[in-house]
Amino acid sequence: MKKRVTLTFPKRSVHMPVTYRLAKDFNVAANIIRAQVTPNQIGTLVVELSGDIDQLDAAIDWMRAQDIGISLASREILIDEDLCVHCGLCTGVCPTEALSLDRQSFKLTFTRSKCVVCEQCIPTCPVQAISTNL
Repeated sequence: MKKRVTLTFPKRSVHMPVTYRLAKDFNVAANIIRAQVTPNQIGTLVVELSGDIDQLDAAIDWMRAQDIGISLASREILIDEDLCVHCGLCTGVCPTEALSLDRQSFKLTFTRSKCVVCEQCIPTCPVQAISTNL
């Protein structure tokens, strides 16, 4: 099973080897989608966790016990078809290739099932055609 979550680390927990502990102690793989971690500041990670459902739940409980904030990703990327000019700039920053240009029509295609809502495409869009639902 997979869960996409945003982890928020308090200043005192930024130094913790969380992804290592997830793998070693819970057999949960953590695919880091986006990271903003700086010593002595609040840090955030957007990760896709994968593993057995019971192990995922145990890992999430452990992180909460470490005062790591966890929010399950429920946001979705939205593309305004009226604004999109199909320039393809967003395809270059999409880590999962959820955004691509059709080779025949040169139109942007969005495969929602591949999207991990890392939001890297949002600031890349020159016409602000990409946003989230929250």
